[in-house]
Formats: sequence, structure tokens, C-alpha cells
Amino acid sequence: MKKFLALALALVMVLALAACGGTGDTPGSGDAPAGDQVGAGKTIGIAMPTQSSERWINDGANMKAKLEALGYTVQLQYAEDDPQAQVSQIENMVSQQVDCIVIAAVDEGTLTGVEAQAKEAGIPVIAYDRLLKNTDAVLYYASFDNEGVGTAIGQYIKDAKDLEGARKEGKSYTIEFFMGSPDDNNAVLLHKGIMGVLEEYLNDGTLVCKTGRTSFDETCILRWSQETAQQWCENYLSGFYADEPLDIACSAFDGFSYGIRSALESAGYTSENWPLITGQDAELMAVKNIISGHQTMSIYKDTRLLAEKCVGMINAVISGTEPEINDTSTYDNGVFVVPSYLCTPVAVDVNNYEEIIVEGGYYTADQLAG
Repeated sequence: MKKFLALALALVMVLALAACGGTGDTPGSGDAPAGDQVGAGKTIGIAMPTQSSERWINDGANMKAKLEALGYTVQLQYAEDDPQAQVSQIENMVSQQVDCIVIAAVDEGTLTGVEAQAKEAGIPVIAYDRLLKNTDAVLYYASFDNEGVGTAIGQYIKDAKDLEGARKEGKSYTIEFFMGSPDDNNAVLLHKGIMGVLEEYLNDGTLVCKTGRTSFDETCILRWSQETAQQWCENYLSGFYADEPLDIACSAFDGFSYGIRSALESAGYTSENWPLITGQDAELMAVKNIISGHQTMSIYKDTRLLAEKCVGMINAVISGTEPEINDTSTYDNGVFVVPSYLCTPVAVDVNNYEEIIVEGGYYTADQLAG
């Protein structure tokens, strides 16, 4: 009898170990970290705004790869800047009862209804790099410090043009503004950050905006359209800068900067009078333009880090734990202040792109040379 019991106990232990994947997969031991397949059997819906911008392609790919490595099934959808298409995509995710939905909104104003559907269905919602406003359905927000992005752009202009020295010498520079989409809360904060640095120089004449368009309402560009930025710049150059060059194009997005470059080249600008041009996202083309001198700087936003923080939020809501949060005061969405993790933006130009971008593994030297 004792021999039978011993054999039975041994068999139970073998079966238990097999169910756990063997002795090497018990929590806290072996090659695999605990919880490395936390997503097994779970599906995550990711609603991204567009594939027309390189950064959103990278965001989606980075998050999908990280989630799949944890065992999640991922539904990655791009709405191509069509608000109603994004509503339909999220409705489908709700109807399929995914376990969590991550949303980078095309137009947050169109999503309150479908966000309410997700909440009613018990599906947690996380906002990704664009705040979801006027809803209590969103749990967390992963983004960059968007006012900090604007501050970094403004500070770069201030330092590069030595605006303090120019003020003392009675010197001035011309400047025009190309700001982000009016339906994107990030764009409002970015403009606020820029003006927090540059407004005093506009007020005292050190910076001169010949169009007079400096407010957010006057300078915002719907859907972050490169074509609109180019058209605006063409109109500005012909209407206000026929006899005096534009010194600074304060652009909130690399895509705008491409359009601005085209307008400048059509107007006959060369390296002799090429203006300072800012940007945001450090897209591959933008960094190539920085190297060639056709763009002065961009804001580097490491989407790998942002994806990592968002995946941490997903794991937390799936497991019922608390994610890493570093801001609980900034992002009031009109219903409540959304707990957020904000990554730090970094200004890159021809002097530091190799250290930050190449050595950081974001792009290779071969990619930038191609």
C-alpha cells in the first residue's frame, strides 16, 4: 500500500510540474521571468490614427511586438485620419470583446459614444499619446510631456538665435508658426510651451511675425496636414516675404517641415538664406534633412519607450494591479484628471543626432546614409 501511495504521489508531482511548463518555468526561476506569458489567451485592440506618418507606424509596430512577446493576441487597426472609420474599428473591437483597447485618437470628439460602449462592456481603455477628453471610460494615459515638447522647441530657437543678445543689440528675426491639429489636446499644450519661451520676444519686437498669426487658433493645422503647411508657407513667402527672408519656421511636426522645405525651395531659398526650421518626432526623413541642412532640429520621441510604458499599463489592467504613473495633475480631460506616464522629449540636431539616435539604436548609420 505504501509503495502504491508513493508511486501515486510521484505521478501527481510529475503532472503538476508538466502543467507549469517544467521546473525551469516556475515563478522566479529558470530562464523565463515570471509572468512572461501574462497575455496568453487575451486580445488587445490597438486603434491608431494613420499610416501617413512614420511615427504612428513605429508606435503600432513597437507595441504589437512587445504585446505578442508576452503572449497577447493583437488587433492593430489604422483609421487613415478618418474619424468615423476609427469609430467603426473600435466598435468592432467592443463587439469582439477584446480584453483592453488602446486608442490614439484621430478626433477625440467623435469617440465618446464608443468609449462608453467599451466601459459598459467592461473593457478597459487606455489613451495613447492623444488624450481622450470628456469621458470617464479611460483609465490611463501614456504620452510625452507635450508642453515640454513646446518648451524644448522654443528654447532651441531662443538659444540658436541668441534672442537675449539680439534684444540687447536691437536686432530682430522674422518667424512664422505652423502648429498642430485643433482636435488634438497635445497641439494646444505644445503651442503653450512654445509661447512660454518666445512670447516675450514677440512682444518686444525681437521676433517679428509678419503675418501676425501667432495664436493657436490662427496657426493650427487640421489633421497635421503636410499639404496645408506647404500651402501656408507658399502664401506667406509670396505675400509677406518677397523683400525680406523668413528667418525661422517654427514647425510643430516633421511632416510640416517637409512641406515648408518644398515651399522654400520653390521660392528660391538656398543655403545662403535658409531659415531655422524646427520639427517633432525625429522621423527618418527629418533626421536625413537635419544632416543635409534642410531642417535644423526635431524633437526625438522614443516610441520604443512609450510602447513599453503603455504595455505596462495594459498588463496592470489585465492583472488588476497599478501601473507606473508619474503625473496625476496635468491631464484633466473634462471629467477627471487622467493618471498618466509622461516620457521626456529630447531636442536633436546635427550636433547630437549620432549620440542620441544612432548610438541609442533608433536608426542605424546605414539608414541615415541611404
